Amino acid sequence: MTDNRIPHDLPDRIRHYIDGEFVDSTDGDVFDVLDPVTNDTYTTAAAGKKADIDRAVAAAKRAFDEGPWPKMLPRERSRVLHRIADIVESRDARLAELESFDSGLPITQALGQARRAAENFRFFADLIVAQADDTYKVPGRQINYVNRKPIGVAGLITPWNTPFMLESWKLGPALATGNTVVLKPAEFTPLSASLWAGIFEEAGLPKGVFNLVNGLGEDAGDALVKHPDVPLISFTGESRTGQIIFGNAAPHLKGLSMELGGKSPAVVFADADLDAAINATVFGVFSLNGERCTAGSRILVERSIYEEFVERYAAQAKRVKVGYPNDPATEVGALVHPEHYEKVMSYVEIGRSEGRLVAGGGRPEGFETGNFVAPTVFADVSPEARIFQEEIFGPVVAITPFDDDAEALALANNTRYGLAAYIWTNDLKRAHNFAAAVEAGMVWLNSNNVRDLRTPFGGVKASGLGHEGGYRSIDFYTDQQAVHINLGEVHNPVFGKQ
Repeated sequence: MTDNRIPHDLPDRIRHYIDGEFVDSTDGDVFDVLDPVTNDTYTTAAAGKKADIDRAVAAAKRAFDEGPWPKMLPRERSRVLHRIADIVESRDARLAELESFDSGLPITQALGQARRAAENFRFFADLIVAQADDTYKVPGRQINYVNRKPIGVAGLITPWNTPFMLESWKLGPALATGNTVVLKPAEFTPLSASLWAGIFEEAGLPKGVFNLVNGLGEDAGDALVKHPDVPLISFTGESRTGQIIFGNAAPHLKGLSMELGGKSPAVVFADADLDAAINATVFGVFSLNGERCTAGSRILVERSIYEEFVERYAAQAKRVKVGYPNDPATEVGALVHPEHYEKVMSYVEIGRSEGRLVAGGGRPEGFETGNFVAPTVFADVSPEARIFQEEIFGPVVAITPFDDDAEALALANNTRYGLAAYIWTNDLKRAHNFAAAVEAGMVWLNSNNVRDLRTPFGGVKASGLGHEGGYRSIDFYTDQQAVHINLGEVHNPVFGKQ
């Protein structure tokens, strides 16, 4: 293993950041952080527990109740957010280097995620200045208008697949709307999250507005969800964890936004542009190492083109370059952690008895250690198969034929999930009708996953609760207060009149 793979100046210890200071856990506990290529421990991180969450929430609540941030004009907060975006952009190479090393993501894709993080802050910085709230008039009688107010301490719990970008996706709107935050990043990937503190300090975010507690979900995450002074929880992660959070937040009647798992269909009709569909569906499941919630991991193909599609898809999957995350030529890097690697490999073994293996199926050649999985393709997969129904979250795809539109729709909707769907057809009427009928929070027609930040992001069924993105994020992170003003004679019934 060459030394140039390891970033310079890696921290000896990743600490919490509470009330403007880096601190260790109250009990001094730490956990190991692993390099996905070797699975060696390269540093330790402070293991937060309830006491640390209590301390962080107290700081955030104090900053909300007594500090300037919630009371600042939108333009003033916007300036801080734009400075954050500028700093993130100026450090994109370093951020990508650390993110790639910590998560196993290919360096080119990590760089794109760093730049997207800057764009998230820029978008919400602009939105809070430009937004207009509703006013309703009854001429000569009444005016009704809406006040928006920040809610308080927002608890943000983020995943390990594209950590820095997904943290920005929550931090941007939560801060833009005047809330203070406690961030609990995923324990597998705490490295890039530790950079937020310096970025925010440099941008001029007041002390206590941003707090970060590392730790396991069952310790730090659980304490954050149950804390009575945290009225909002935004969570991205597994559906099962989402169910636990839902139950634990219920006694406090907290606001919840949860983007959960997916098993998204990519439906390819015979009249589709086959070259574009193959390129998009290869990218759609193997980019980000297959560790993406919106991956099109079930490909449904019309029978008349099925054999050609499978043959061409398998051949292209075999050409996808697996390599070390820091190599710019790498298209699939190392999975994030040995626990996750074992999970993905167990599904590969299950798939051998559930479908016809046409590509991959194990370790790629030349990678005897680390969390490397060859891009794996199973054809002829039954809708009852576990690899058709369950989220694998790795570079593994199931391909299934269909005969007509009705069967395609039934297959597309035949899972507990409903996050995304991708439809490939040149029939305009079919495209729109299928999009309306498919059970998915987001649909892409003749396109891979290209996001417009103004649109709602979220899923249906087991894929989530609520939406963020654009004004939906503003809605989630603010209380909306209706104010009614009488302009005319007071018209009300009089009780107890003499």
